[in-house]
Amino acid sequence: MNLFPINAGHFKLDGGAMFGVVPKSLWQRTNPADKDNLIDVCARCLLIETNDRLILVDTGMGNKQSDKFFSYYKPWGEDNLLESITSTGFHPNDITDVLLTHLHFDHCGGCFTWNKDHTSFVPVFPNADYWSNESHWQWATNPNSREKASFLDDNLRPIEESGRLRFIEKNKENPLGLELLFVDGHTEKQMLPLLDWKGEKIVFMGDLIPTIGHIPVPYVMGYDVRPLQTLVEKAAFLNLATEKDYLLFMEHDPNTPLIKVHQTEKGVRLLSSHQWNEFF
Repeated sequence: MNLFPINAGHFKLDGGAMFGVVPKSLWQRTNPADKDNLIDVCARCLLIETNDRLILVDTGMGNKQSDKFFSYYKPWGEDNLLESITSTGFHPNDITDVLLTHLHFDHCGGCFTWNKDHTSFVPVFPNADYWSNESHWQWATNPNSREKASFLDDNLRPIEESGRLRFIEKNKENPLGLELLFVDGHTEKQMLPLLDWKGEKIVFMGDLIPTIGHIPVPYVMGYDVRPLQTLVEKAAFLNLATEKDYLLFMEHDPNTPLIKVHQTEKGVRLLSSHQWNEFF
């Protein structure tokens, strides 16, 4: 197995929404806000090369939404999904599978793009299957009013119409051969891969712990549909991460791809921050 971080781009989100009830005076120490109260975030995906598959975990926001849509999220920087993939020596046609942790627009928007005439959508990864789970798919395609703006028809419909949508069942062996952690606080049945690589257990954090600033258990996003469930899931995971010395892959932290945590008198806190080349 080989692993490659894939930067699908940077954007901004409202700091208050990202930290819920936590006061700005606390969260801005780790995630400073601009004059509009927006904080920097990243869409950091992960490419997994196995003996017979090339699996991409999440695809970022994509480029097919309107200028008005992107104006809300203020994309910044030069990184993008396709250039990041090709920089690893692979081509989008090489991707065999796209594992979607969940179907919010900033995690699945890069699966499809416009054709040359801007009249229909075409797959960015034409040879790939797209993996979700049935419970989350039903949740996303029949959204509650709180999450409706995050589950976009332009993202979901092309996946279904492609005929390449596949489901993974919880507590059953999956065809990708990946260990998955299912969590329900942020949204229904988010799937987070756990990978054994070069003596480390790497956990793709998705939106369970989106940035370094979200490590303390009470620091829960306002976007989470079941915040009390997130508290339980985070506490259990962080205790395990400290016990097992997990390496955490941060999908949304703009500066730091990898971290480790440890127990302190205040609870689990950041132990160390790492760039990819420090380990691999």
